[in-house]
Amino acid sequence: MAFMEKPPVGKVLLDDTVPLTAAIEASQSLQSHTEYIIRVQRGISVENSWQIVRRYSDFDLLNNSLQISGLSLPLPPKKLIGNMDREFIAERQKGLQNYLNVITTNHILCNCELVKKFLDPNNYSANYTEIALQQVSMFFRSEPKWEVVEPLKDIGWRIRKKYFLMKIKNQPKERLVLSWADLGPDKYLSDKDFQCLIKLLPSCLHPNIYRVTFATANESSALLIRMFNEKGTLKDLIYKSKPKDPFLKKYCNPKKIQGLELQQIKTYGRQILEVLKFLHDKGFPYGHLHASNVMLDGDTCRLLDLENSLLGLPSFYRSYFSQFRKINTLESVDVHCFGHLLYEMTYGRPPDSVPVDSFPPAPSMAVVAVLESTLSCEACKNGMPTVSRLLQMPLFSDVLLTTSEKPQFKIPTKLKEALRIAKECIEKRLIEEQKQIHQHRRLTRAQSHHGSEEERKKRKILARKKSKRSAIENNEEHSAKYSNSNNSAGSGASSPLTSPSSPIPPSTAVEHAPF
Repeated sequence: MAFMEKPPVGKVLLDDTVPLTAAIEASQSLQSHTEYIIRVQRGISVENSWQIVRRYSDFDLLNNSLQISGLSLPLPPKKLIGNMDREFIAERQKGLQNYLNVITTNHILCNCELVKKFLDPNNYSANYTEIALQQVSMFFRSEPKWEVVEPLKDIGWRIRKKYFLMKIKNQPKERLVLSWADLGPDKYLSDKDFQCLIKLLPSCLHPNIYRVTFATANESSALLIRMFNEKGTLKDLIYKSKPKDPFLKKYCNPKKIQGLELQQIKTYGRQILEVLKFLHDKGFPYGHLHASNVMLDGDTCRLLDLENSLLGLPSFYRSYFSQFRKINTLESVDVHCFGHLLYEMTYGRPPDSVPVDSFPPAPSMAVVAVLESTLSCEACKNGMPTVSRLLQMPLFSDVLLTTSEKPQFKIPTKLKEALRIAKECIEKRLIEEQKQIHQHRRLTRAQSHHGSEEERKKRKILARKKSKRSAIENNEEHSAKYSNSNNSAGSGASSPLTSPSSPIPPSTAVEHAPF
């Protein structure tokens, strides 16, 4: 298929960032092994679930592949004798469930291709490296001056984005990086506008945006070439990792956790906020800020992957901010993601969970003030500050930036309007997802409350009281009928005497409240 040909009709665009959960429902013993029946669910909808069958050997194979992460994962050990005993199988099932819980709640592992293929083979059976190579090979037929040096395998976190180290034939010592990416679920631009905007990216000049050397696109993917940077990204600096290593190896389990110096935090933070403000003022949606998307060039931060929002790719932190209904614009998404980035620069690692209840000691209280405004419970509940507001905060307001490069990014009026509409569509999908998650959370809380031991006791007590009250009312009604029948039998005689023990009918008087 030539690079500029149309993609196949009916292509399914999954959001790869929607979490998968897995629960072992049962096990079945065959002649020499045990199979575990697992229910996998995408997101919050029970309807979006399926069954898979896995053996222990499948778990073992996955675990071996994940060893590159450097994490000590809790896979139950092998057992050669007595591994068909009922008690052993039940115990192993608990251990395997714990293993699934760990890999599906680890933010990096749950998004990696290995785990996705294990849990959802139907949607992740394609060889994306092979697809990318085919597309890149077609591109080289029309652009013969480029040449592939080697694939940069798994250096990024995205399943459908692949990287290749490149060179120009007449400049063999110069190294470049080619990135190829498939379309995502938030691609709302028309094919024509999409291709025009992708080809416009090399004209974007800003001291804090990493220059695109070449860019082209078809209706199903985009291909961009940038200079290769030996020092790597801001995340590589923080984690002291090698840029060419796989993502799992670089960032899952750093050997030494150490944040940056205060002056670095201030300077890098100010530079990143300035470029975000530039893009926001231009009406260009970003939404993809994280430490791996910030290239370091000396002491200068340069933003990467402006094409992601045009391709409609979901954000690295989407599973975080989709939980908070006040983070519902791409501007507020950028600010929230900046909070994650600032936390990583400060402490040398990502936060354990978001929102963050309390922050560890930082090099300055000014750092904590910014973190609280972007990651705290109050911030996530009430909404994010603007980029302009962050620039005015003490941490960044006294940072002086010196650059001779004048920002330049001319977007035609027609394409600006297309970007505005696409941005609204992206935000609309986010708001709808947040609404569904909020409703699901409320329903889950109500069901949990309804099923709690304390609530069951309360309902039993109320049921007994209601039953007792009903019995008393029935007795009183029966006594009243008996009394009335006696009065009728008297035929005008004086009222019969009532014994002190006879029940007194309830009063029928109505008490009126004063006006």
